[in-house]
Amino acid sequence: MSPIHKNLANGRWQKMSFTEQMGNIGSEVNRVINCYNEGDKKDMKKACWRALELIDLTIDDKRWRGRLLEILRLREVFCDLFLGDNSYNTLPKFFKDYFLHLALQAKK
Repeated sequence: MSPIHKNLANGRWQKMSFTEQMGNIGSEVNRVINCYNEGDKKDMKKACWRALELIDLTIDDKRWRGRLLEILRLREVFCDLFLGDNSYNTLPKFFKDYFLHLALQAKK
């Protein structure tokens, strides 16, 4: 499958800091949440694939090996909520809070 974010997949992503990467992921996740809340399943799926591509680029970034479990769990819970059966009983607010926490961390 060809990348959705071609510039990022071609190496630009690896030039970003962890907080920059997570900020970009957070933007896509917020789009997913907005579509989810509006019941727009078609656009939600598109935003999900964009968010997953960015999460996967972060997983592939060797600099974050110490945070790999965190990123993998983020992906797992994200997929469970928006593409699965929400067996973890996660609320979309969890992701808003998670990415807000990272944004505040980035401002320090």
